[in-house]
Amino acid sequence: MLNTSWRLHSRPSGLVERDHFDVRTEPVPEPAPGHVVVRNIYLMVPASMRIWMDAEDTYLPAQPLGEVMRGITLGVVEHSESERLPVGTHVTGMGGWQEYSVGPERAWTALDPHPDIGLTAYLGVLDLQGLTAYYGLTDVGRPAAGETLVVTAAAGSVGSLVCQIGKKLGLRVIGIAGGPAKCAWLRDSCGVDDAIDYKGEDVAARLDELCPDGIDIAFENVGGPIMDLIIDRINTHARIALCGMVSTYNGNEQTAGRSLMNLVNKRGRIQGFIVRDYMSRRAEFREIVTPWLLDGSLIYREEFSTGLHSTPAAMNRLARGQNTGLQFVRVTSPVD
Repeated sequence: MLNTSWRLHSRPSGLVERDHFDVRTEPVPEPAPGHVVVRNIYLMVPASMRIWMDAEDTYLPAQPLGEVMRGITLGVVEHSESERLPVGTHVTGMGGWQEYSVGPERAWTALDPHPDIGLTAYLGVLDLQGLTAYYGLTDVGRPAAGETLVVTAAAGSVGSLVCQIGKKLGLRVIGIAGGPAKCAWLRDSCGVDDAIDYKGEDVAARLDELCPDGIDIAFENVGGPIMDLIIDRINTHARIALCGMVSTYNGNEQTAGRSLMNLVNKRGRIQGFIVRDYMSRRAEFREIVTPWLLDGSLIYREEFSTGLHSTPAAMNRLARGQNTGLQFVRVTSPVD
């Protein structure tokens, strides 16, 4: 059995290209006692994958050059030397950009997927993306019914969930997204009170129009100048959940900070958070959210490409704002 893997050999300074990787095909090693061989079916492509490639450490150490590129995967156990993970078990873990991953059982989380919910939900809406949205809003944002929430990258895989959860919690929700189609989807499908097209509208004027009483909570995914416009309009004791700064992930010189003094003036709070801080609450979270998926009251979108060779292009779609859902790569067939 052969394994094809992609190894980062040079660090991109902008968009990600095939030339940044060394592709190898080698035999899959036999697993040691307590280890398993996992056939990776899906690779998730989040925006944060881009900053893992940089030389600086972030919330994870920088991706080492010459090693299999880091990546979160969902797969199935093909060969097991583990009693906990028998052959046929679906698992998630840091399987990387490769067809097969070999490692200790502790590196994998076993799944018991609901028959009416797609497998990829256990990498996205019922896992990292959903956990980020739910606890970023509830723990960091501390919402109270009737407050105004503004969400950037609102049509993205995290932002769209934040918008819908905000509505379920009784908030007035304004989304900011790029393009009329994304804004229409937010209004018509996600139920936001209104949406702002940052590509075609005057964001400052629209924020004044849609948030006449100010902003109580901001869920910030982008950073850059729009973040300043939001901070300009926060209310006293506002909360800003800083989830990401995607405007800077590809080396773009988009900075924010002009309005940070208003956090002092309004006694506001800006707090960064990392989803891994909430992994211990995954079971609690799934008990809350699974019924919403089953009754159709929480929607999500996914996009798929096929083959590891399509991963750089999928990353660049995210960087350009061309995606309309959480990006996945089909690494191998989901069917035996």
